Formats: sequence, C-alpha cells, structure tokens
Amino acid sequence: MNRTGQRVLAFSAIASVLIGCLALNTFAAGVTPGWWKESAGERFPLELRYPNAHGQVGIVSVAPVDTRGHPFFEPMGTNGRACVTCHQPANSMSLAVETVRQRWKEAGAQDPLFAMVDGANCPNLKPDDERAHSMLLKHGLFRIGMPWPPRDASGKPIQPEFSIAVVKDPAGCNLDAGFGIASSTPTVSVYRRPRMSANLRYVTTSFSLSGRFDGKTGLPLAIDPKTGKRVGLPIMSDARVTTLEDQARDAIRNHMQAAAPVSEDRIRGIVDFESQVYSAQVSHPLAGSFTASGTPKALGPAALRDGQAIVAGFNYNNPVFFSFDEWKTPQPGDTPEQAAFRASVARGYDVFFVRPMWISDVSWFNSIGMGNPYKRTCAICHSVHLTGNDISPGVMDIGVNNVPTTNASVDTADLPVFRVTCDKAAPGHPYLGREFLTHDPGRALITGKCFDIGALVMQQLRGLAARAPYFSNGSAKDLAAVVEFYDLRFDMKMTDREKQDLGNFLSVL
Repeated sequence: MNRTGQRVLAFSAIASVLIGCLALNTFAAGVTPGWWKESAGERFPLELRYPNAHGQVGIVSVAPVDTRGHPFFEPMGTNGRACVTCHQPANSMSLAVETVRQRWKEAGAQDPLFAMVDGANCPNLKPDDERAHSMLLKHGLFRIGMPWPPRDASGKPIQPEFSIAVVKDPAGCNLDAGFGIASSTPTVSVYRRPRMSANLRYVTTSFSLSGRFDGKTGLPLAIDPKTGKRVGLPIMSDARVTTLEDQARDAIRNHMQAAAPVSEDRIRGIVDFESQVYSAQVSHPLAGSFTASGTPKALGPAALRDGQAIVAGFNYNNPVFFSFDEWKTPQPGDTPEQAAFRASVARGYDVFFVRPMWISDVSWFNSIGMGNPYKRTCAICHSVHLTGNDISPGVMDIGVNNVPTTNASVDTADLPVFRVTCDKAAPGHPYLGREFLTHDPGRALITGKCFDIGALVMQQLRGLAARAPYFSNGSAKDLAAVVEFYDLRFDMKMTDREKQDLGNFLSVL
C-alpha cells in the first residue's frame, strides 16, 4: 500500500473512534438505548443511528412502534430472552461480538443472552464461568443442536446418506455423555452466527423459474400453507424453515425455550415488525453522510425501504448496487482524504461487479451446470438488487465450513471437526469425495444428503460494518479477512489496492 493509502486508513480509524465516542455519549444521555433490553418499553422510532468502526449504521422503519408488550421485544419463553436479545438495532438487527463482550462485562451470566441452552458451549457447563461461553464471547457463535439422525418436518427420522464421527471437540458438547452424538438423545452441535432480521422483503421472496421452481435444483418450491404461494429458502442458514412465521416459532421454541406454542397474533406481530425494518450503513467519517447529495443512491437504509424486491442485479441493466460513478472523481468541497476514500469505494464496487474470477468447486453452483471453473464476478452470486444475497433459492458450499477448502484467512481453531463418510450407494460431495472433514455439515443435517455437506444459505451484504465477525461460523474477524478468504479460495490474485478497495466498498454497505 502506498503512503497516501496508509494516511487514508489512519485518518479513517481515528475519525471512526471520535464519531463513535460522540455517538455513544449521546446514547448514554438517554436519547436512544445502545442495548435494547427485553421488556424495556422504549418507543422504536422511524430512524435510529449507531456508531461502529466504519461510521454509523442506520435503521429506518415504515412506522414507529410502541414496544410495550410487543412480541419482538417481550420474552415468550422460560429463559428471559426476546427476539431483540439477539437482533439488536445497533448491530444491524444481528449481533456483533463486541456487543456480546460488553454485555458479559455489564451483566455476566445474568443477561438472558447467555442462556445455557445455546449461549454456552454446552448446557452442562457452569453458567458463571466465562469459559463456558467462549464460542459466543470470542466468535459471536450460538450453539445449534441438531438431532441425529435428521428428522423431517413431522419429526420422523430420516435415514442419512452418511455417517458422522467427532474428530475434534474444543467446545466439549459433541462428545458429552448427556448432550453429544452418543447421548440418549443424539445431537450434533454446530456453532453459527445470528442472521439479520432486517431488509427481509429482499430475502423472503425469490427469483425462480416461472415463480414455481428452484432455479438451482429445478424442483418445485415449497408452498406456504397460509398463503398458498411458493416460497424460497434464504431465511435460516440451513434453510430448515421457509417462512418468517416458522422461523419465529422455531426461535421461540428453541432459543427462548417456550413451554408451549404462542398465539398466531404474537407470531404475526413479530413478522409484521421485522418486515418493516430496514438497515444499512448510513455514514462514514471520510465519505460523509449517505443522505447528502451526490451520494450513490444504493447507500443508506432508506434506499432499501423505497427499493423494489426482488430484482436480479447481476446485469448492467440493473446493477446490484446501481452505480458509484458519483465518487470516482472529486466533488466540490471534498478534502483530499475524502476524495481518496470515495474513489477507493468506487473502485471496490468495480472489483465486486466487474472484475472476473474463476469460481471453482462450489457445490450448488459449479455442480448444477454452470461449468467448473466458471468465470464470473462476485455479483453472480451476491445478486439480489440492493442487498447482495443470492437471487435463487437454495444453498451453496463456498468452502468456509469444510476443512479441505478453508484457508489461512479464517480462524476455525475453536470449531468442532467432524469426519463424514458417505454411503457407497449415495452421490458423494461433488468435489470432496466420500470422506472428508467438516466444521459444520450445514444443510446435510436437514436433508441427510451427502451432497449437501457444508452447504448453507448465503447472507445479505448490508450493515456489514455493524455486525462482525463474518461467515456463518464467525471465522472471519473483519472485512479484510473476508476479502482475503475469497482471494485465496478462488486464486483471484488481487493487488493490495484492490483488496483495500473491496474492503472499503463492503464497509459502506
């Protein structure tokens, strides 16, 4: 990196700290809660802003909400949690690891966030022992206990196409006599990040063949029994439910530990709220406010509130994030540092949308007739207009879960390692064969299919600056690690400037 780039980065870091301190002081004065506590009763306004390492994240709502008694903000189970516990506005309606650490510092195990069911490495540990919550405190990961063998929607066991054995168990739950694979209720524990509960209008609808078929498998899409409409898969990491209503029921039953189902009115209240909330980065200390004139029109949460869903954005007629041409040249009044950062972001968008790479060995992408390798840009997969999640329903294995396809850019040392062995009669993993190691079998824990091992649903790209770490397993500590993973995984051979530009672009989304 040249000296100009170093000065820009140093200035950016200092400015971020200053803005963050000022904003945090404002929040401490009671204007807006930094942490939305369960049952606190604050009014959820039309707009919120919170500081982060790259400026501020913004939340906009279609209408203000009185949170007193509201099902998104009230506990509905036995452990004190509400939806808002793990979907915080300051973290772009997800949860950042820095926020988790702050909650432990302020409240320790008494905070419902650290409920033993999944806020601990394993439920059998001591609640007040900080080490019992290391996966959540170090990586922002919750334990997801999946039945083994898998079960279908009616609870009937599925005969899996593979066997699974524990090779490494740092968290200690998979080999535990009471909670592990060999227990009386065999369970595979994987560790995953919470997804955003914002911008969901761009997630719950799917671009598909004639609106009826999965664009990757060619199979009919599932039907929402309530509406009769075809629905996609992008709501949860492993696509085990297909509607927001079912996701809410799953969370209340498993994460809140409800003793009984809640009313449909409560479920509808949750879905209505999260369907009207939009989140994105809203300012940067160098780029300025994204509500100012001359700002690329994809930036800021209002663009999502007012945008059209769902549009395929991997083409020049409808680019995923429109255009960043406004920032390619200095504008009147720009400081040299401001002009340099904006130009870097614009170049980063070109890396994202224009710079090709050879995509290879990705199941549910290369394996469905796209060719292997297949020369395209980031936007071929991060293709939903304005959000950058996957335009087609379905899952993908980019390589971040399976041990043979991880690389030095990510930290997986604390994750479990499983050996999966596929049956001889079943189709194996298209690129890794019939026996290999994985940190998370992913979709295969739902379907029982060897082909699905390691595959998960792609997340959206908005509000990234507010919700580190990244990937479903929290293995990328920052945006630079995300960029490095892709550079190594697909041998992109990006220059240092291209890496910095791409990281700056992601930071303003």
